[in-house]
Amino acid sequence: METQESQRVEFTPEAAALLRRLGEQHGPLMFHQSGGCCDGSAPMCYPEGEFRTGASDVLLAELAVDGVAEPVGFWMSKSQYDLWSHTRLIVDVVPGRGSGFSLEAPEGVRFLIRSRVIGA
Repeated sequence: METQESQRVEFTPEAAALLRRLGEQHGPLMFHQSGGCCDGSAPMCYPEGEFRTGASDVLLAELAVDGVAEPVGFWMSKSQYDLWSHTRLIVDVVPGRGSGFSLEAPEGVRFLIRSRVIGA
């Protein structure tokens, strides 16, 4: 299911491939864009519902990924979204160890955000 905001977030082909593997291992997935705690400002991947969202969070997108049965939700705190609302977020994956809280950590890779400024 795509929301109107889905154009604000996308996955690179490498990130989508990793999400297929993680989905096979963990079931439905979600992201929360970290606001600076623990691993800087990294996108964190969790099993759906493991990270509790609330009224202070914004659902930016529910993205379909080929080979993943459920849409992948992408959340961000409202205060951070207010700062990043002018950007398109591109979730990529690179070698290296990220946060121990994010599902990709044991894989020897980490998700990161690349961004582009978008028109107002």
